[in-house]
Amino acid sequence: MLPDFPWDSLAGARAKAARHPGGVVDLSIGTPVDDTPEVLVHALAAAGNAPGYPTALGTADLRTAAAGWLQRRLGVRLADPLGTAPSVIPTIGSKELVALLPTMLGLRGGGTVVVPEVAYPTYEVGAVLAGLGVRRTDTPPADATGVVLAWLNSPGNPHGRVLSDDQLRAWVAWGRAHGVPVVADECYVTLGWDVTPRSILHPAIAGEDHAGLLAVHSLSKQSTAAGYRAGLLSGDPELVRQVWEVRRHLGLLVPGPVQAAMVAGLADDAHVEAQRERYGARRAALAPAVRAAGARIDHSEAGLYLWVTRDEDCWTTIDWLAGLGIVAAPGSFYGPAGTRHVRLALTAADERVATAVERLGA
Repeated sequence: MLPDFPWDSLAGARAKAARHPGGVVDLSIGTPVDDTPEVLVHALAAAGNAPGYPTALGTADLRTAAAGWLQRRLGVRLADPLGTAPSVIPTIGSKELVALLPTMLGLRGGGTVVVPEVAYPTYEVGAVLAGLGVRRTDTPPADATGVVLAWLNSPGNPHGRVLSDDQLRAWVAWGRAHGVPVVADECYVTLGWDVTPRSILHPAIAGEDHAGLLAVHSLSKQSTAAGYRAGLLSGDPELVRQVWEVRRHLGLLVPGPVQAAMVAGLADDAHVEAQRERYGARRAALAPAVRAAGARIDHSEAGLYLWVTRDEDCWTTIDWLAGLGIVAAPGSFYGPAGTRHVRLALTAADERVATAVERLGA
């Protein structure tokens, strides 16, 4: 049985926040609000005449652009991205991939999926859909019996924690030793603040090849294109091919105009840096205000969130913030280890972030 959709439980906090004279400042969901850059918009429009079906494999232009972006931005060298055994394919955003990956890898019927102690809820949803159990741990388990897949998330959602090179290498060695695919969700990899995140596919981590490893990337945040549903899966060609074959059968196809926009977005670094500056400015304004209000920020060295605690139950903090007209995400959404934190997103408009800063200082 699937868990309850977590955001529904915020209805009471939203109602309380809405009664604030200045309206709601919603910092709960990390939905981009800034305009999608023109480089993507123009490419999407130019490819708008698309009468035929796109392919699940992705166009040669897209796979070439993805490989170029991975090498240029992350130092990752893919094995023959245009070959018959694909090392990169497009996905309809990253969430559907996360939710369906255990199923698409044929892992149904028993076993356990390892997820971080504090984790994006969809990792668990994907395991439940495939009839698998979940084990929460931040370190490779000594007993790998029954483990069929391991998820990493660096930079992490919700807490912005970044795994060190040694931690990543330990997971790679563990996965290969036990024959367990290790998948890194790296959707925030371009948003390091206090540290520079490393991809699990980097040669300093993976070694000479990507055997047993996959990485997930997205244009949603770095290109403010969440509405395009534009993601990537790359890594071990054998694993990527398994996913591709299933996606062909299911008709999980990224629309042709979106693929064209992805090509343009992956080739252009300027818009990514401009958006990064916007998020950084919001972070620089909001973080001191949170601390001045008596709360503590843990981790948060990368990504789009502040992981905040007042050393109390997260719902008590949610109620305090709602009284200020601010809505946050309770840490309990992300597992038992998150029950004393809340997540504040940096994706709200500048005016709303400035309003939150003012209210926190009142």
